[in-house]
Amino acid sequence: MSLTLPSFISIEYDPATRRASVKVEDPEVRQQREMWGTTRAYLHNHILGVSEGHTAILRLVGVGYRATVESSAVTKTAEYAGQQFVSLKVGYSHPIELGVPKGVKASTPQPTRILLEGAEKEVVKQFAAEIRMWRKPEPYKGKGIFVDGETIKLKAKKIK
Repeated sequence: MSLTLPSFISIEYDPATRRASVKVEDPEVRQQREMWGTTRAYLHNHILGVSEGHTAILRLVGVGYRATVESSAVTKTAEYAGQQFVSLKVGYSHPIELGVPKGVKASTPQPTRILLEGAEKEVVKQFAAEIRMWRKPEPYKGKGIFVDGETIKLKAKKIK
């Protein structure tokens, strides 16, 4: 994991209090103030990722929607040794196979749940978004792939 910092931002670490503080050269400049908070959030996410890890739980809602984690895929080739693949059966005529990114661990505690774990929050959430893209939740029947307890409000049927 790495974090590139703009030249006007510095991070100071105090070993006595075990705290890191983010400083900017000139707090009056708008861009520096904006990057101040962004850098602090990125640093916080990196620290949490290394100490606790980040998770994303995906729910597959729909008749026949299933997911499995496999060690090999039919339609994809492995990008690195030992890569796993998430196989989705979500209403298409063929299963969708997605390669799990490096640093992310995927598991299926139930056939309709996918658990993604990893140290980098951006990578975990981006992979969850790529999975969700195949069946976004729709507001009429409430079917789709939901990420992290996401809910949608169902629309009423049209009445003539």
